[in-house]
Amino acid sequence: MISHCFVRLIMQHYKDLQISRVLTRRNIGTLSDFPLRDTLTNSVDELISNSDIIVECTGDVFFGTEVIERAFEAGLPVVTVNAELQVTTGSYLSGKGLLTEAEGDQPGSLAALREDALQMGFKPLVYGNMKGYLNHNPTPEDMAYWAKRQGISIEQTTSFTDGTKVQIEQAVVGNGFGATISRQGLEGVASTDLNLSASVLGLIADGIGQPIVDYVVPSGYPAGGVFLVCRHDEAQAPAIEYFKLGPGPYYVLTRPFHLCSLEVGKTVRRVLAGGGVLLNNATEPTLGVAAIAKRVMKSGDVIGRGIGGFDVRGEAVRLADEPNHVPIGLLRNTVLKRAVEPGQLITFDDIDIQPSRVLDIVLQQREKVIQRIDVSPVVDDIQQALR
Repeated sequence: MISHCFVRLIMQHYKDLQISRVLTRRNIGTLSDFPLRDTLTNSVDELISNSDIIVECTGDVFFGTEVIERAFEAGLPVVTVNAELQVTTGSYLSGKGLLTEAEGDQPGSLAALREDALQMGFKPLVYGNMKGYLNHNPTPEDMAYWAKRQGISIEQTTSFTDGTKVQIEQAVVGNGFGATISRQGLEGVASTDLNLSASVLGLIADGIGQPIVDYVVPSGYPAGGVFLVCRHDEAQAPAIEYFKLGPGPYYVLTRPFHLCSLEVGKTVRRVLAGGGVLLNNATEPTLGVAAIAKRVMKSGDVIGRGIGGFDVRGEAVRLADEPNHVPIGLLRNTVLKRAVEPGQLITFDDIDIQPSRVLDIVLQQREKVIQRIDVSPVVDDIQQALR
């Protein structure tokens, strides 16, 4: 859906830009409904040799990482609509070339709202997402129904519904802008009044002494947008109240929509004009997204997929608190070495994982995190306890 809509957008509304190639892993003969069908290719080499900038929207951590590494070898910048990749391999990749999340999905929309807020003198305390519906353990039957109704994949529908996607998105925002979380899995405030809920989150951030990322589940007002909770100079309070943002000290700035593929072109133009990165996962992240078991599983069971599957869901964690967690984006046809219970956080000691380039990157980044936060004694204690 993203690629179809993005190609149509560029064709109709960006006359100064041209879609040169579209990379797909599918049989091109089956894609007769794709706009600009002549641009389709199965060759990464052909894509790269005909491009000045790459837009990556696969939603696939493994294939996306492969393509981005190849693009960086050729010196090409990459705009991505793939928070799943960002939180898994993005910190490594961000040190190798220009990688930026696009405006359109919630992380990029929050980044754009933040830029506006900073230019007006606001100081963000909370980077907020709005979640329309949440069910941590939906059934395959329900997900099949909603996927068909909404015209998206079962995997996407499941990751949206069970909260994995919002956890991933907020972890990327936190890493990109130096924010943290108040607790594992975020607060996820049930909200009937955004201003009231925002004040609660603002108080939490003030108590921590650092900006936080979180989300609300609205009831009685529309979801689908993003918001910031900010402070401003006390001397500006009378003017800001006159401007209808209330008496403070917490001011709520909202962007009540995110239009996905329709906004990606703005970030492409930004990069081509030399505007640099809108948002990435930072080269020294502090947050990750762990895999949490949804059901009882025994030794020898296979986790078919992490993100968007029915075995596990994602929760944001502080890397310093959970250095041995398995990033949910890494799980793909992964065998369990021992039984796990619902709600249990999956660690590297629980799994027998297949070699891959993504695994190499994750382990390399994990070692850097351990060295940076100096949690080697903690890791030793964990390993000793598990012997």
